[in-house]
Amino acid sequence: MVWTLSAVAAAAQPAADLYRTHCAGCHGPNGEGSRGPALKVAALDRASDVDSLVSLLRRGVPGTEMPSTPVSTVNDPQLRALAAYVLAFRTTAPAAPTGPAGRGAELFRNKGKCLDCHRLNGEGKPLGPDLSNIGQQRDTNWLRRAIADPEADIYDSFQGYRWTISMPDNYLFVEAVTKSGERLSGSRMNEDPFSIQIRDGAGAIRSLLKSELAELKKHWGKSPMPSYKDVFSAAELNDLVAYLVSLRSTR
Repeated sequence: MVWTLSAVAAAAQPAADLYRTHCAGCHGPNGEGSRGPALKVAALDRASDVDSLVSLLRRGVPGTEMPSTPVSTVNDPQLRALAAYVLAFRTTAPAAPTGPAGRGAELFRNKGKCLDCHRLNGEGKPLGPDLSNIGQQRDTNWLRRAIADPEADIYDSFQGYRWTISMPDNYLFVEAVTKSGERLSGSRMNEDPFSIQIRDGAGAIRSLLKSELAELKKHWGKSPMPSYKDVFSAAELNDLVAYLVSLRSTR
């Protein structure tokens, strides 16, 4: 094999640089999560070691925004180094913000009224993302930001949006008016050139033909969730985040 100077330089590219170039935009500069799930968690959902993560990175995740990584972009030694770097983000325990999770649970249910829009282990309403496993998907900084500024991580345009990815990685609030005058609003669940499916305020999924609509508005970057930065005190916010971090699957 004849190596060019550029190939040699690429092969020597540090794993941290590879991560910043190919991963940080979706998973956060330090694995805290952003458009994509957090990597700074106890266990990754789809990979448990370097070999399985290399395989995942090479093939991508069909039906999601996670692309395949061709050899022409990242060679095999680089990819193994990148996989090891990503796995080093794993934590043995969730970060522990100030305040007991028990107090956060009470704030979640009562003052925050979070179950009016979110589901938790089958309880609540499915208007927003299911939070049953949110502590394994997002870290404390992301959760704190989502409570204080719910629109911070919502796509503000179609660029980069993938309707095949489940919430909280994707969210689009839509309003529709039928030709008969019925008004609907909620989260877009699916869409094709001829129809759109919307989860309405009662949690029901409505399928509408676009030919039956007089108006369809897509509110990019908008969320019906209000900011809670002036609702919770600093101590209460710590408690609530502590509770959300504790929400993890047992598998």
